[in-house]
Amino acid sequence: MLGVGAFTMIVPFLWMVLTSVKSPEDLATFPPSFWPDEWVWSNYTDALDAAPFGTYFRNSLIIATGHTSITLVFAAMAGYALARIPFRGREFVFMGFVAMLMIPTYTKIVPQFLIVKFMPLFGGNDILGQGGSGWLNTWWALLIPGGLSPFAIFLFRQFYLSLPRELEEAARIDGLGELRIWAQVYTPLIKPAIATVALLTFQDSWNNFLWPLLVTTRDDLRVIQVGLAVFQQQESTAWAYLMAGTTLATVPMVLLFLVAQRYFIQGFANAGIK
Repeated sequence: MLGVGAFTMIVPFLWMVLTSVKSPEDLATFPPSFWPDEWVWSNYTDALDAAPFGTYFRNSLIIATGHTSITLVFAAMAGYALARIPFRGREFVFMGFVAMLMIPTYTKIVPQFLIVKFMPLFGGNDILGQGGSGWLNTWWALLIPGGLSPFAIFLFRQFYLSLPRELEEAARIDGLGELRIWAQVYTPLIKPAIATVALLTFQDSWNNFLWPLLVTTRDDLRVIQVGLAVFQQQESTAWAYLMAGTTLATVPMVLLFLVAQRYFIQGFANAGIK
């Protein structure tokens, strides 16, 4: 049963790769054939020449790396504070993060766009956020709004709760403050959580399409997912080029998962046990 399920999930990816090397004649046949009669590897070079995909890949890499770095640092800090530092209202704050997990992403698009558009003192805006474009068409709009997620904070909190309190007490006896306890004692022990959050954050950021499309119009700020839309026209779609570009856009995520899969699976297993 697991084999059948795995085959079912891999078929779309196999279809994508095979379609990327089909000739126009193969794509025009109906019903479509699974295997190409002629393997046209030049589709990849032609797809890369159709738009500045080097710039798109660079932008996606910068944004995904930036989101991952911001999330790992600040979500780990917040998770540690919610798990290990007693303060008034801690449970209320934690329940607020849990409630945020239930808010659909697309219901936040309009409020986030308005915040970015009317950001005071940016893009020609005055102190009240009027008169200019705010963060639109800037790196700020691409990096800041998606830099942190409540799921990452929740996952880090669960891992920090599982660590023994004796480590914390021994560190305090040695004179360590909260920042050093977080950075030097507890955080090195939750590598599965770090790998899981990093992989999920990088994946979400790399595959993000709607938000970069809304906040950017400049070609030098476009990301790979938006750039692939050049192959989809109202009258027709260049399927071979689209599948070639999509295959190239998928490769970084596959490699990243292969590198971090051991920690990724262990992280989800431990989170489920807790």
